Amino acid sequence: MTFVEKLGIIYLYYYGNTGLGKLRELGIDLMHYSKEGSVLSSRNGLNLYRGCTHGCIYCDSRSACYQLEHEFEDVEVRLNAPDLLEQALRRKRKQCMLGTGSMSDPYLHLEHKLEYTRECLDIIEKYGFGLNILTKSNAILRDLDLLIKINAKAKCVVQMTLTTYDEQLCKVLEPNVCTTKERFEVLKIMRDHNIPTVVWIVPILPYINDTAANIEGILAYCIEAKVYGVMCFKMGLTLREGNREYFYAQLDKHFPGLKQQYMKNFGYSYENTSKHNKRLMSIVHERCRQNNIVCNNDELFKFMFHFEGKQRYEQLEFFEDHELNL
Repeated sequence: MTFVEKLGIIYLYYYGNTGLGKLRELGIDLMHYSKEGSVLSSRNGLNLYRGCTHGCIYCDSRSACYQLEHEFEDVEVRLNAPDLLEQALRRKRKQCMLGTGSMSDPYLHLEHKLEYTRECLDIIEKYGFGLNILTKSNAILRDLDLLIKINAKAKCVVQMTLTTYDEQLCKVLEPNVCTTKERFEVLKIMRDHNIPTVVWIVPILPYINDTAANIEGILAYCIEAKVYGVMCFKMGLTLREGNREYFYAQLDKHFPGLKQQYMKNFGYSYENTSKHNKRLMSIVHERCRQNNIVCNNDELFKFMFHFEGKQRYEQLEFFEDHELNL
């Protein structure tokens, strides 16, 4: 079944018809949906989904401040996002970098069937915009053809989160997504296609993976994959209402007794910084310096949001804009 056919089924569901049964036939459990009036944030951020099914025990997006009105795993799909994105890009007089993945991974499990991210990448490539895309999933390789095309016209930066070098521990902390080693393979493939990559080493969990061996292992992957940069603010994690309760429940499940240690040492602090922060950050800075990897966060943000048009692509004609009542 094509994406267009799937999209039609979703719209049937949205309008209260027989689409729900069809969605279940496709194996899509769509519990929440919305039809937004806009899809790009003021800083050109694009989030197609709200919620996630990767199951990372530390995820900040679970926090109550984001005001999700449903269970985090019951993903909300923005039904008209591709149409809204195309309308927004047609209106823009100047191309820029667009970003996706900061709140919800663009390659969560629903994406395998819905192909919303792929549809939006196709639109981004069509209009010659640049892309920053952040994911933990090797499912991004499905869209390698589009990433290559975007990078040929403008700039495509693939960002991946690596937190845990040990594969078995990774499966505990990030249970429903590919492991760090599999993400490393993605980084090498991007390297081979001249697509710049940035690795986020965040969060690092006190008493769990805040070790020199863990950081050295992740950095060895970064060095071999020739990543452009490493983003790392400090060694630790943030906890607040919503994600703190979930994180503590997972500590009780997988690391009995550790919750009490967190509560004793950090209380209700937002920042939970590892006591090894200084030493581990020095390892990051030294290894990056030795291998010409950018690790200055300000420089990395500047690089990722600086648009670089590699070819000239004209905007739509006046009459096309006129049809949009601009």
